[in-house]
Amino acid sequence: MSSKREGKATRFGYSDGLLILGEKHSDVVILDADLSKSTTTNRFREKFPDRSFNVGIAEQNMLGIAGGLALAGKTPYVSTYGVFVAGRAFDQIRTTICYSELNVKIGGAHGGISVGPDGATHQALEEIALMRVLPTMKVIVPCDYIETRKATIASYYEKGPVYIRFGREPVPIITTDDTPFTFGKGEIYKEGNDVSIIACGPLVSEAIDASEELSKEGISARVINIHTVKPIDEEIIVKAARETHAIVTAEEHQLFAGFGSAVAEVVVKNYPVPMEFVGINDTFGESGEPDELMKAYGLTSLDIYKKVKKVLERK
Repeated sequence: MSSKREGKATRFGYSDGLLILGEKHSDVVILDADLSKSTTTNRFREKFPDRSFNVGIAEQNMLGIAGGLALAGKTPYVSTYGVFVAGRAFDQIRTTICYSELNVKIGGAHGGISVGPDGATHQALEEIALMRVLPTMKVIVPCDYIETRKATIASYYEKGPVYIRFGREPVPIITTDDTPFTFGKGEIYKEGNDVSIIACGPLVSEAIDASEELSKEGISARVINIHTVKPIDEEIIVKAARETHAIVTAEEHQLFAGFGSAVAEVVVKNYPVPMEFVGINDTFGESGEPDELMKAYGLTSLDIYKKVKKVLERK
């Protein structure tokens, strides 16, 4: 069931978005924690060296500097691995940035288990939960390179803190320049009436593959991409629950308190239906090739397919 679509890493969508913003807006500045090559923001530094700052391996300090720059009228984009910025600098994000509603944007690179050989210490599997729990913080998890570029550009126009999650490895490109992208609004990528598969990030592509396999068996699966995890599009979720009466969520993140939990909060409050969840099941990752890890931890189209079969039995 694996996808054969052309792939490109979402981290390049992030830096492409920053380059576009840098051309249009002189207030955009970049802060890195010694990882600009990995996050690809070195491309911004090459073009705008006077607006790019490497603070070294000092994530907490970096968020403090970003807060000061925001107060001075700049729009800082803080870029490093998601596991480091959300983990090491959580207090600064919470108290300095979110409590004061400062206009700081955070690029969380290497999201998910598909980081691969870097292993558990570098695989951000908890940061969606950490970021979405914070008041005033907005969270975006784009599905591919093109959507990451759009999300990065859109983040500039959302005043206040924004967290953008993106990955290291190439993922299938499933959108185009013409595909709608509206902050806070989900999109239906495939219509269906029997079940709704609601996904974010690279799992959107896997959801499409699963729906195509299910259609061979006469199962009509709706596929919904929700790139904005917070504020989440309640309308599209409730509509899916009312019309299909069964939901499967899919994310490259811990199941506890993550994207699936966010969807479930909407469902249980508005129109409870049977739900199943695809994600990391309360465990740390390990080193391995990205495709092998996605299979080992149950994050493929086959795993979504199985959960759809299970939820349909409960419908």
